[in-house]
Amino acid sequence: MSSSNSTGTSKMSVPEAKDAMNRFKMEVAKEIGVNLKDGYNGDLTSAQTGSIGGEMVRQMIKRQEEQMSGR
Repeated sequence: MSSSNSTGTSKMSVPEAKDAMNRFKMEVAKEIGVNLKDGYNGDLTSAQTGSIGGEMVRQMIKRQEEQMSGR
């Protein structure tokens, strides 16, 4: 789905997916109380940014499990 180039940035295969993932990331950040904003977020700790990514993965797994079980 994604690939990395030599600068370490990732590109999504489907352009619409990037927007959807950004919306999802903002939604998760709000849910867990992290003040994520568009653009630069260098004021966040690595624990805060890691908690966003971790919660995104947890929610994606949960949704996939629900879909697979027919819920």
